Amino acid sequence: MAEVREFALPDLGEGLTEATVVRWLVAVGDVVATDQTVVEVETAKAMVDVPCPHAGVITGRYGSEGDEIMVGTPLVAVAVDAAEQSVVPSESDAAPGANGASGSQRAEDSPAAREPAAREPDADPGGSGNVLVGYGTVGESRPGARRRRRVLVPDPDATGSHGAVAGGVTAGQPDDPARVGGEATGGSTPPVEDIPPGTIDGGGRHGGAASRGPRDPRGRGQAVEPPPGRAESKPPVAVISPLVRRIAREHGIDLRGVVGSGPDGLVLRADVERVVRDRGQRPAGPTDADALATAPFEAATSSAPAAVLGGTRVPLRGMRGAAAEKLTRSRREIPDATCWVDADATGLLATRRTLNSAGSGIPLLALLARICTAALARYPELNSTVDTAAHDIVRLDAVHLGFAAQTDRGLVVPVVRDAHARNTEQLAEEMTRLTEAARAGKLSPAELTGGTFTLNNYGVFGVDGSTPIINHPEAGMIGVGRITEKPWVVEGELAVRSVVQLSFTFDHRVCDGGTAGGFLRYVADCVEQPAVLLRTL
Repeated sequence: MAEVREFALPDLGEGLTEATVVRWLVAVGDVVATDQTVVEVETAKAMVDVPCPHAGVITGRYGSEGDEIMVGTPLVAVAVDAAEQSVVPSESDAAPGANGASGSQRAEDSPAAREPAAREPDADPGGSGNVLVGYGTVGESRPGARRRRRVLVPDPDATGSHGAVAGGVTAGQPDDPARVGGEATGGSTPPVEDIPPGTIDGGGRHGGAASRGPRDPRGRGQAVEPPPGRAESKPPVAVISPLVRRIAREHGIDLRGVVGSGPDGLVLRADVERVVRDRGQRPAGPTDADALATAPFEAATSSAPAAVLGGTRVPLRGMRGAAAEKLTRSRREIPDATCWVDADATGLLATRRTLNSAGSGIPLLALLARICTAALARYPELNSTVDTAAHDIVRLDAVHLGFAAQTDRGLVVPVVRDAHARNTEQLAEEMTRLTEAARAGKLSPAELTGGTFTLNNYGVFGVDGSTPIINHPEAGMIGVGRITEKPWVVEGELAVRSVVQLSFTFDHRVCDGGTAGGFLRYVADCVEQPAVLLRTL
């Protein structure tokens, strides 16, 4: 007997809640082995290969290439052979009883064995439990989460019947408690085509195949009246964001009546705003200042006929969407300021040539990274973050240095862990490794997050200067422009030197201009005379 198991998109780490299907590596009907990669997805951080912990035959794929899949929602359905479902019995179950019956036989006769067990979708005994190296399964990342297992049932119209299903398995109602954790155990399961991820059930899960009962009429973000008999009950509301609660409070929306579209039915901001729009109200923005800032643009676009405005819409999601959200938050929350200075980089270039003549290929960016870590040791105020909730400035002990790397998929910022404890050669090796992984799209989410300070080399684009946006929640970013030959006064004489512009953007909450200027001046001094580093080495 084959059992159909749903494998849900696992927690990819770092708080990621969704991923975009880039390329399916299996088709319906393919046989897969345990931990075989079945799909490539793109998160807001990186490309990730997702292995399936079950061995069997693929009977369904949830979503097509380009679709967004929420963490915790079904990704593929696998028909697992009965041999893969065996569970090692405990010693008490294995020992025969007084009547000669085995423990497994007694377990089959017990009432608990006849009731489907509610368990995690990714904690099946036949699964490997690996899913993603370093991140574990969804059940591990969310200890308190419990999800329903739905039965995969082909469309009745496609099978030619309206109540029976091949293999003798029928689907229970979505809210039937007796079906929680139920599994399809039919002898044969017809292939299921790609299932669009847009159908959401009452628990926020993506809908699978059609069920025998009527579909849940509740759409995402729709206000649902509580059952008549439960007017006094107040179940916990699946809301994390304080902003979502504030918008609901301002518009008088009971969050217990909003069906969330996030994982585990999490109520997102879009769900509340959808309810507001359905009521004919305008969704509340983050602040009144934001509304005033966007008013001219809204007036300009609303006055022009929609038919006249041509163009192509590009979904703002994935890496670009994550970058847009972080940059917008940085501009909204951080009162930044920028200072800059021109520096004679002739001495730094000469030092690099000397180091590389010994056979070690050290890029210029690694030398600049070593200078930055030395400067942060002198000015630790800039290796910090602001805890807005507690109204504290948190000065961080370790320097995790992010650096901008341009790839075919856009700009990414890999992070060198414990950069303060590495010498120049070690920094060069790690930065080279991370750059190669970034261009190959193989960086893990952990390698793209957790930075405390960023080094931005925009000189590779042929520009001299910039006013970069701080990588929230960091407190500073130093930028390096292109190195060009310019006339420069050296000891009272005019000479042609290699000149670079350094710009430093900092969070004015963590320090004043004197500290920021001292930091930038120290970096410039080290660029002009690398021997300055010897003072602190």
